[in-house]
Amino acid sequence: MEGLIMAGQMLLGLSILVGLHEFGHFAAAKYFKIRVDKFYIFFDFLFPLPGVMNFALFKKKIGETEYGLGWFPLGGYVAIHGMIDETQDADSLASEPQPNEFRSKPAWQRLIVMLGGIIMNVITGIVIFSLLTFKYGEPYLPASEVRYGIEAKDLGKKLGFQRGDKIVKINGKPFDDFEDVYSTEAILGTDAYYTVDRNGQLIDIPVPNNFMDDLADAKEGFVEPLIPFRVEQVALSTPASKAGLQANDKILKVGNKDVPFFSDLQKALKENANKMEHPSLLQRFFNWIRGVKPKALTSNLTPLLVERNGKNVTLQVQIDEDGKIGFAPKLLLDSKVHHYNFIESIGVGTNRAFGVITTQIKGFKKIFSGQASFSKSLGGPVEIAQQYGGKWDWFRFWTLTGMLSMVLAFMNLLPVPALDGGHVIFLLYEMIAGRKPSDKFLENAQKVGMFLILSLMAYVLVIKQIINAIG
Repeated sequence: MEGLIMAGQMLLGLSILVGLHEFGHFAAAKYFKIRVDKFYIFFDFLFPLPGVMNFALFKKKIGETEYGLGWFPLGGYVAIHGMIDETQDADSLASEPQPNEFRSKPAWQRLIVMLGGIIMNVITGIVIFSLLTFKYGEPYLPASEVRYGIEAKDLGKKLGFQRGDKIVKINGKPFDDFEDVYSTEAILGTDAYYTVDRNGQLIDIPVPNNFMDDLADAKEGFVEPLIPFRVEQVALSTPASKAGLQANDKILKVGNKDVPFFSDLQKALKENANKMEHPSLLQRFFNWIRGVKPKALTSNLTPLLVERNGKNVTLQVQIDEDGKIGFAPKLLLDSKVHHYNFIESIGVGTNRAFGVITTQIKGFKKIFSGQASFSKSLGGPVEIAQQYGGKWDWFRFWTLTGMLSMVLAFMNLLPVPALDGGHVIFLLYEMIAGRKPSDKFLENAQKVGMFLILSLMAYVLVIKQIINAIG
């Protein structure tokens, strides 16, 4: 049942986003009086072969446009007359352009049509996060709730913080939101300083003038609150679920190390992470056929002592090489909520929406710099469905859908032929150079882009799943 709920939420969320994305193209095309032949949610053909298995679950022609629901549940499309895409090639556009065709319109109008889907996804993300903020507010951790003090990171220790310090003032003034320790007044203020309570004694810790530079170089910040925790949810098919970890378990030890706080758990998991051999894909395939598993350079299983219903239970868990086992924590400090009026919610929601884009950019930087694994950063339908979870929670549903809307906008803007960003690059070239690429060039670029996209899809949907099964 949980699997069906996961799949249902994913299908609903992606259908909403794809429909709105394609509507953005559709609305812009209609505004500039460009004929739209089809508007489909899902494909009515065996994508990417427009002439194979052509049928729809539902279709109705209204005016010059056929609206329908395709049978192949992988995205959707609008067929804009006179545009080279997955449904039309250069040969089909050999005749002279007609006034209602995409190719007959000025470059700036075609640019807006191509950006229409991205713009619609950005608007969708902003609307979702703004309405969520208006209805639910924005949770925050009050400084007064950080009663166990802070964990000092390397940069924090360099400043003079110690584990267990309680930050009580910033620049001599009490503060409410713990995140204010990272505010510009604290980090960039003249003669800025923190006041901490250390075992009942108040101590001032000055902030150096070059602190912003040091903080920019630090990957983990300089302090974080010490937060007790329990297990809230265990993800399916993860080391945690295989080990038998359950919701409401309290993890007491990892190996022989006590983990009273979540930061202690994260550190202990990383210290006990399994360093696995990494044979080639071909070697892994033959090892899988022979039933040979990769050798671990450290012990495969780590004892996990948990408290369950008042009793201590020892589990054996295999911690992955990133120091993760696959569960969501319930943090046991009481948060509060900032409530906003409707106008304020738009500003906060917009910041939250574009924060998703910022995270995506940072993720790409880590991938290209080698700090993050490309394969592990890619997620397919299975990973998306798992994020939605096995229980229908509208807050979680709309939060994830809003995030996916911004991710979809960002990914579509990438300068890859066959994506909107690829079309945008060619249109910008046309506007700057004063001439557009030939239809044949655009068709070949479309084929290259489709090959790249299909290769990526094959990796995510098939190859990655085989690799995960092989272990």
